[in-house]
Amino acid sequence: MAGIREIDKALFPIKNISSVIQLFKNQLEDACEPDLALLSIVAGAVENSLTCRSNAGLQVCEPVEPTSLPVLEFHTIETLYSKFHTIMKSAVEPNKGFKSYATRELVKKVSDVVWNSLTRSYYKDRAHLQSLYSYLTGSKLDCFGVAFAVVAGCQTLGYTDVHLALSEDHAWVVFGERGTETAEVTWHGKGNEDKRGQEIGKGVSARSWLYVNNRPVICTRHMEVAALVSAINPSLNATHDAFEVALLQQELLWLLYDLGHLKKYPMAIGNLGDLEEIAPKEGRTPCNVLFEEAISSARTYYNNQHVYPYTYQGGYFYRNKMYKEAFESWANASDVIRLYNYSRDDEEIYKEFLEIANELIPHIMKVESSGFSANTILKKPECFANLLRFYDGICQWEEGSATPVLHIGWAKPLVNTISKFDAEVRAQVDIVCGKPEDDTNKRANGGYYNNNNNYEKENGTNETDILTSLGSKALKDDQSTSNFHPSIEALTAACSEKILNPDYLLQGDGSPFVGGDEAVPLEKENGKPSTSKQEVEEKKEEAIPEIEKKEEVKENKRPTIILHSQKMKELKDLLLAEKLNTHAISLHLTAQSQVQVGKKGRSESDGGIRPKRARRE
Repeated sequence: MAGIREIDKALFPIKNISSVIQLFKNQLEDACEPDLALLSIVAGAVENSLTCRSNAGLQVCEPVEPTSLPVLEFHTIETLYSKFHTIMKSAVEPNKGFKSYATRELVKKVSDVVWNSLTRSYYKDRAHLQSLYSYLTGSKLDCFGVAFAVVAGCQTLGYTDVHLALSEDHAWVVFGERGTETAEVTWHGKGNEDKRGQEIGKGVSARSWLYVNNRPVICTRHMEVAALVSAINPSLNATHDAFEVALLQQELLWLLYDLGHLKKYPMAIGNLGDLEEIAPKEGRTPCNVLFEEAISSARTYYNNQHVYPYTYQGGYFYRNKMYKEAFESWANASDVIRLYNYSRDDEEIYKEFLEIANELIPHIMKVESSGFSANTILKKPECFANLLRFYDGICQWEEGSATPVLHIGWAKPLVNTISKFDAEVRAQVDIVCGKPEDDTNKRANGGYYNNNNNYEKENGTNETDILTSLGSKALKDDQSTSNFHPSIEALTAACSEKILNPDYLLQGDGSPFVGGDEAVPLEKENGKPSTSKQEVEEKKEEAIPEIEKKEEVKENKRPTIILHSQKMKELKDLLLAEKLNTHAISLHLTAQSQVQVGKKGRSESDGGIRPKRARRE
């Protein structure tokens, strides 16, 4: 790297948010590639100055001048910037001429340099340790910070092929001429430092959510800037944020959004959605649309392997009391997690689902059951269907995993929630048990999204097909009677509304119907009955019931749920019983799962036979 440019030096001393925005804009638009070290140091310095303990008490309320920042002098940033360059270049020889590509040995060596200069403590849940400012001033970094420091270090040494790869709770690097080589460079949990330098996607852990089925966000340099901005943490404590830091993060994310660098970064879009919900910007894309964009990005670029876009959206619906929509979003999140095997490294997403199941859904049930509204979700069978889909995904996540997921703490809230739905509501849900081979094929081919919405289409039983078949049948019936005399046809058509006159049938005299003077329509020369005003009115009256029937079919459409997990399949009859056997449901859910059915990457030699469950002690 050539060092800090004059155009960037001119922005110092930094006194407000607009100066920071301009610095990032210069780097994103004018530089051949953004200087990760410089941007991380500046962002970290601003964050630290506003969230450190000495300033925490001053930042709880919205400041008088919300865009002002503590003065950041150039010499402070330059000293830290030079220190980082010195650490890297004194330990690893730079890439002269920028012609060669990084090797696994070089990536490992850079990660060793970062690792060995840290304090001997783990900082998994500590805030504000993700930037190079924290590294250079306190020798502390969190998991993401180590990975980012390695990428920034490789950039400092002149290796432009080393890039950040991000799952939803982990980070590693990709490198090489084609960018296909992968390497662990950081830690996750305790005792994983020995993995540094190893390739990603090997062993049992490759099937865990931590590695997102080898569908991580592979960053460009500009997306790495988005990663450092997304990692900014405005929190002062558990309940309050530093207003200026949150505002800075929001403005920087909008800058990256406008430049198109968030398009393939679902979590960053979700972060921006959260910030917009708290403090919406006038004229900007609303938060609910941003959450939809995050989901669309995950589906388009990552084969729907990411969970958090759905939980972001579900949280938004929950906070805005859109409970029906929240149930659907959480069920969609569960459809993603079913693609994985649970492992102890998946602690973060486990806690996310546990909170939804044991806190958020029970709260919704408490709110909805406290009144007598006709629109309560407890009267909606589709909400019950989504509840079953949510738990079905979690049960399938557990199948074949070395560690069980469900315990009695999961079972009690589920039983209480199901009991809130009346038997007649539960009976309106069509529960279909999926075949194990179908589950295997779906996993092998990727995502599960919309898995229950296409059931009718796959089986040819959707509403349009039903109406079409009824229409064609009526047409055939109509054609089969078209050989009758036109007078008989007219008489037959009128019989549905009026009572026939017996005298007319026996003697042929008078009106054909009781209490009427109508005569049978006369036959025209072409052999067809004449079309009178009365016939037109009758046809209109006949058309109205047909329209009403179509609307009734649409309104009475029963939701269909396809169960894929063995536990939920075996619970089918218990779930639909008029009187719930809550004890049996609890016992069945907490039985330790040893199912080997339909999980990717496992032997199929067992023929799909499920061994007996061992009761959890």
